[in-house]
Amino acid sequence: MYQIRTYNAISDKGLSRFDASKYAVGADISQPEGIVLRSHKLHGEALPESVLAVARAGAGVNNIPVADYTEKGIVVFNTPGANANAVKELVLAGMLLSSRGILEGRDYVNTLGEMDDADAMHQLLEKQKKQFAGSEVAGKTLGVVGLGAIGSMIANAALALGMNVVGYDPALSVEAAWRLSSQVRRMESLQALLGEVDYVTLHVPAIEATRNLINAETLKLMKPSAVVMNFARDAIVDADAVLAALNKGELRRYVCDFPMPNLIGNSKVLALPHIGASTAEAEENCAVMAVDQLKDYLENGNILNSVNFPHTSMPRTAGACRITFTNSNVSGVLGHVLTLLAERSVNVIDMVNKSRNDVAYNILDLAQTPEDSVIEAIRNVEHVISLRVLPCA
Repeated sequence: MYQIRTYNAISDKGLSRFDASKYAVGADISQPEGIVLRSHKLHGEALPESVLAVARAGAGVNNIPVADYTEKGIVVFNTPGANANAVKELVLAGMLLSSRGILEGRDYVNTLGEMDDADAMHQLLEKQKKQFAGSEVAGKTLGVVGLGAIGSMIANAALALGMNVVGYDPALSVEAAWRLSSQVRRMESLQALLGEVDYVTLHVPAIEATRNLINAETLKLMKPSAVVMNFARDAIVDADAVLAALNKGELRRYVCDFPMPNLIGNSKVLALPHIGASTAEAEENCAVMAVDQLKDYLENGNILNSVNFPHTSMPRTAGACRITFTNSNVSGVLGHVLTLLAERSVNVIDMVNKSRNDVAYNILDLAQTPEDSVIEAIRNVEHVISLRVLPCA
């Protein structure tokens, strides 16, 4: 029986996909093969040697020590796109709120609670409403930085609102390109994009290359009437630089899902409490995707949507025994393993080998279950990090 440890409140719609006859699931599992979590931070936390994979019910994995787990042969999954619609809707809401005096008008109306004359209130509001006038987004230019699952959805939605859309993503995948409307104009650099936009929305991971992507220098490239929206990660925006630009009138508004102490109370900042993916639907979608990916790995050795291992999948061969192994991505390891199997008359029916950066991952379907001595010999091959023997199909 597979042992699964959970952190945070994982949707029952996802957890119910673990067959109770094959999986023991709970927060108190001491020796788990798999972990499912949302925002719980694993940095500095001792991990049982039994752990084979960690599934994050969400896109970002900055709460997981990915590099350390990679060295140990632990697969880290995320769920790209599962919460994309929820984030898309909140970005659009943030853009509209930053364009019209909706919140300011609401706050003003709430000050009129002591008025009991409807006609007098109506006359007063007619006089005061001009101070809450805003601008329409139709005809304006939205810049989308990062054209993955979320960014492409926002770009397409903005086009439907009558906006001009420009995008920048130096690592745009073929899959993402198919999702993106041909009306989105791709820019060659972030600098070129920032110079054109009325609004910019950020959808890139928080890595060293994107730290303070929006800073004092890049803000100078933007129109003073522009709005910056950050629903990705706090680290990609220099909050001090944004505050300085707002105070000097070099930026109109900052909309974010990551409040910082220096931004609280600023009338030009709309800060939300990290609720981009906080919808019932998004939490369910993330949990279902995380559980399904973890199950497929534990039961079949297949890897989909891992942030540290290559996408590797192979249908099970009826009656075959499956082994999987991870090794350092150097030449000769797979050949050595195949030689060991051949010398011991173990027939390989089917196999797949993929690599990603410093890691290689292999799935082999064998005609018979290898003896323990064969498995031990493979484990002792130089550069092999980990090995699993799965039950016969």
